[in-house]
Amino acid sequence: MSEPWKTDRWFVSPWNYLPEVTAGLNFKKQIKIHDVTLRDGEQQAGLVFSKDQKVALAEKLAEMGVHRIEAGMPAVSASDAAAVTEIVKRNLPAEIFAFCRCMKDDVARAVDCGVKNIVIEIPSSEHLIREAYRWPLEKAVELSIEATQFAKENGLYTVYFPIDASRADINWFLDLIEKISTEGHMDALVLVDTFGGISPHAVPWLVRKVKERIAKPIEVHFHDDFGMGAANTLMALAAGADVAHTTVAGTGERAGNAPYEPLVLSLLTMYGVDLGIKTEKMYPLAKYLREIAHMPLRPNHPIIGDTIGQIESGIVAGWYENCGLELPTEIAPFRADLVGQNRTEVVLGKNSGVPNINLALAALGRTATEEEKRGLVERVKAKSFEKGGLLSLEEFADLL
Repeated sequence: MSEPWKTDRWFVSPWNYLPEVTAGLNFKKQIKIHDVTLRDGEQQAGLVFSKDQKVALAEKLAEMGVHRIEAGMPAVSASDAAAVTEIVKRNLPAEIFAFCRCMKDDVARAVDCGVKNIVIEIPSSEHLIREAYRWPLEKAVELSIEATQFAKENGLYTVYFPIDASRADINWFLDLIEKISTEGHMDALVLVDTFGGISPHAVPWLVRKVKERIAKPIEVHFHDDFGMGAANTLMALAAGADVAHTTVAGTGERAGNAPYEPLVLSLLTMYGVDLGIKTEKMYPLAKYLREIAHMPLRPNHPIIGDTIGQIESGIVAGWYENCGLELPTEIAPFRADLVGQNRTEVVLGKNSGVPNINLALAALGRTATEEEKRGLVERVKAKSFEKGGLLSLEEFADLL
């Protein structure tokens, strides 16, 4: 592709691909998306999925091309265990994981569900172990060794998930993961930013420090408390991480997890990294999730918001009038259908201008003089202020 920043589906900055910009990037060839919507996503306050809804979500995620699905935590409830078991039975084209605490009983419950892969958690910052868990530090180490060895004995691919890693003393943390790697067992390590407090510039440093100490695949699980989840995940992948933990629409504890939508789309368009995800299913999947979870989303949310294809500004409506139908990426960074959205639509409101009026008249099969159009602009603005929102085409017809 001679111009990867400009295709028939997107148009982003050419500066993204300059050699001096890309020189330090170290993306792996086989990056995987590990979706945690069914487990960590459901930890969002008030969010509840039934067993059937979890199975349906897993099927939609697999159909989209998501590589790994964390189906749930069997120890949480019988319903969770049943959902994990049923998802495993579906033989979906994705790797299915269960989530466990560092306890042999949790691992045994996962085995009973039929999974071949687990993510196993333990607190990893000294202060959290002491203050939140009220454990002696040795207990976290001992449980980790015992549970991960038990997972290995049961033939499970084991991903070690040290909670609150980003706020741990770095030497303590590195000693911990090295000890578990040698005396316990881990097939991969997750760098966990439980409280979303790591900055994008600190992420590559952390990836490098861990790689210096252990030779294991690196996964990243970043929360979105400061709105940095997707950015931090991208920085980690650019530094050589292998797997990104994400959720649909950024669902999850407190402010949620790193949303997969901006991460996957940015990798594809701005970095030329195609993860094989069917991006045209992004909006339909998010809409399905919102419907079953009764979860609101701001209308102009990036990629999956309901109104991101609407144009109210008269200036931009003029751009659309001139080239929008033939050259849609001149007035948007990506085509609406790239993410399964409806096509761009010019609407009428307080910011409208004559181009909005022209398109509305054309939609109604009506004409007007230039003076009449200017008068209509003022009437549309006044009506929009009176209504406190956009005008429908029917309301515009009444103004005519």
